[in-house]
Amino acid sequence: MAKRTAKVFSLDGKVIGKITLPEVFRTPLRPDVIKRAVVALQSHRFQPQGRDPMAGKRTTAESLGVGLGISRIPRTKGPERRGAFIPGTVGGRAAHPPTAEKKIRKNIPKKEKLLALKSAIAATAIKEVVAKRGHEVNYVPDLPLVIADEFQKLEKTKEVERVLMNLGVWPDIFRVRESRKVRAGKGKMRGRRYKQAVGPLIVVSEANGIVKAAKNLPGVDVATVDNLNVELLAPGTHPGRLTIWTQSAIEKLKEKFGGS
Repeated sequence: MAKRTAKVFSLDGKVIGKITLPEVFRTPLRPDVIKRAVVALQSHRFQPQGRDPMAGKRTTAESLGVGLGISRIPRTKGPERRGAFIPGTVGGRAAHPPTAEKKIRKNIPKKEKLLALKSAIAATAIKEVVAKRGHEVNYVPDLPLVIADEFQKLEKTKEVERVLMNLGVWPDIFRVRESRKVRAGKGKMRGRRYKQAVGPLIVVSEANGIVKAAKNLPGVDVATVDNLNVELLAPGTHPGRLTIWTQSAIEKLKEKFGGS
């Protein structure tokens, strides 16, 4: 049975009270629905691509017919008589090129999308799921991790670092720092030189100073309750991201999804 209450921590990492969790945290875990929702969301960013319909066909090559003891492929004029036009020849057309008309945008029903979001939120409260995703949770005192609203008003990165250390989340950010490496292949020349793991997510009710203060922390994202989506909560389709909720964000979840 899912938890019905959670501890509320101060900026010093001390317990200052308890909060009743909304019904959304008792949603069953549905990795299959979460995956469909994340893939659909990612497909909205894909850029359609296609080929020029005449690519590889701008040639006067033609077949010489039968009876010459050579293959009947189209050949260029001149002494060389090189094969052209067809797939498998130098400069020939592509066999099955991508087309701009191909439907690459995926959509899912609204109810399924809502179920995926609720399930992804519930997964943030299950320690086994969060640990299985690769997050360092040995020093995290409680899940879901709820902190006082003063946290979203911090304006300096150093202050946010101190709070994360008090909450036992800093080992996970250290894990992200250690994972940073240069990407293999040509991607390093295309604006994505470095590759690193995903760190904690901070969910607030209002985007105050915390957005700017947490921007330089590796792997850390900040989102408001209204802007939550499945990909933020389950990057790479894997649910159970280590998430820090402010007290007012939990209250806003109650308004949005219902519950005591």
